[in-house]
Amino acid sequence: MSNLIDAGLQADRARLEEIIKRLHELTIRIGHEEMARTVSDLRNRIFEPFMFVIVGEVKAGKSSFVNALLATGEEIAKAAPQPMTDTIQQIIYGEERREVTVNPYLKKIFLPVEILREIAIVDTPGTNTIVEYHQEITEQFIPASDLIVFVFEAKNPYRQSAWDFFKYIHGDWRKKTIFVLQQRDLATEQELAVNREGVAEKARKEGIEAPQVFAVSARDEQAGQADTGFAPLRQYIADNITGGRAPRLKLNNSVLTAQTINEKIADGLLTRRRQYEADAAFRQDIQQTLDEQVAQSNKQVDLMVENLLLTYDGITRDKLAELRGGLSMFGLVKRSIASTFGSTPGAKEWLENLASGLETDLNEKLRARLNENVVDLAETIQQMVKTIDLKLRGSQTILSNDHEIFSSIAERRENVLRDLQDQFNRFVSKTENFTDESLFADRENIAPNLAAGGGIAALGVILMALSTLPVVDVTGGVLTTVGIIFAGFSTRGKRKRIVEGFEEEISTGRTRLATELEEKLKSYIATLRRRIEGNFGRFDEMLEREEKNLLILEGTHREVRQELAVLEEELTP
Repeated sequence: MSNLIDAGLQADRARLEEIIKRLHELTIRIGHEEMARTVSDLRNRIFEPFMFVIVGEVKAGKSSFVNALLATGEEIAKAAPQPMTDTIQQIIYGEERREVTVNPYLKKIFLPVEILREIAIVDTPGTNTIVEYHQEITEQFIPASDLIVFVFEAKNPYRQSAWDFFKYIHGDWRKKTIFVLQQRDLATEQELAVNREGVAEKARKEGIEAPQVFAVSARDEQAGQADTGFAPLRQYIADNITGGRAPRLKLNNSVLTAQTINEKIADGLLTRRRQYEADAAFRQDIQQTLDEQVAQSNKQVDLMVENLLLTYDGITRDKLAELRGGLSMFGLVKRSIASTFGSTPGAKEWLENLASGLETDLNEKLRARLNENVVDLAETIQQMVKTIDLKLRGSQTILSNDHEIFSSIAERRENVLRDLQDQFNRFVSKTENFTDESLFADRENIAPNLAAGGGIAALGVILMALSTLPVVDVTGGVLTTVGIIFAGFSTRGKRKRIVEGFEEEISTGRTRLATELEEKLKSYIATLRRRIEGNFGRFDEMLEREEKNLLILEGTHREVRQELAVLEEELTP
């Protein structure tokens, strides 16, 4: 039967080792070296004995307690009035006594003591003096411990540093803890009763339902005195840990520790996921804002074109009426007679003057109307850029750069966001980002004006340059056609051709004005939008990478959680 139990235990250990191996791979993928070391250490200790970790403040009597508990009659852990334990001492079973120094802060002591076949004891430095060693304690022994023995001075078990460390042990790692009031020989029975209840009450406030508090005297125990308090403690160990139970208990503790680490990762991943979703929503908001601002700018262009066409239609309508009236039979006869006496231009000269007046009116009035509307368009486009800038400054940070697990990810994100803000500021300040060669008939004509306001401030000047575009001078085609048609106008048929040709050219010019102006402006707005989007390249790469990484990490975490839950259920009696 024992062999079957051992075989089952070995199989369960092997399963747990594989699960913790997955957990270790997860911590490596996360890139958290400290947690990876903790998980690696947990994996290595699965096959070690049940581990007691002795903690407490300097001069609380920890080393004396360890010596008395082992009852070898010799000083295994050094005890002295001054703080002597400046290293962590792991005391484990060995066929002969020997010591191995693992590193400057860790020493292994092998002893042929029977109880060490089932348990190992770790004696640690005081919690209130060698703070620089706490990391060593935390990383190597607290997570992999099976029972924490918290040793206090019997006369004063209330020092804050000790209880702060207890909060870490119990709150962060959920480690089973018993409390020992050492040096009971220095306290009165009344002090012991008050302090035992005081420790129990503080433990209950920290979430331990039935705290175990023992009052012992290591000095009296080693002196062979009766009623030293060690008998109840040894009985507790015999009833709850040794006697064949320790290996299974350790296995259960290892499952719990692995679950604790995995859930720490889960909490971190949840925060990291929230940050990703906030960043993705921020990026989507940028896109939506650009969509809305571009749509608003395009509407402004449509309104501008509509206003220009109204002006164009008014001018050409008047000129067309003047042409029709002047080309009537009565008008031509009257003009012919009047020109004979020199008081009125001849028909040909009159037509040339009409065409010239059309050109002047169109250029002057269209340019004036265009410049009026450009101000509104420039403000709309400026608002688009300013809105994006404000949104960049207001992006939400959820994953802080002091996060327990993902501080490096938070710092990377912070750097990307800061670079994005700096890059966009530089973008806004450079005039060339708002210019477009296709908008200008002659760039040199406007270059001096741009000095008046760089970057986005130059938008008005840039768009004003539209008034120099050939598209505004739509009379070129009209004049050419009119000149050809006007060569012979003596017959009624010719007069009709002149009017129809004039109407056709006016219509063509109208279409060209609307089409070219709309296409150029909307193309300019689209180009500016692409340039703005170009600033988000690195941020978009970060989002894409983060989405893929989160899916992998979350998937591995869920698999480990499920495997640990199944094993925990199977191990539960």
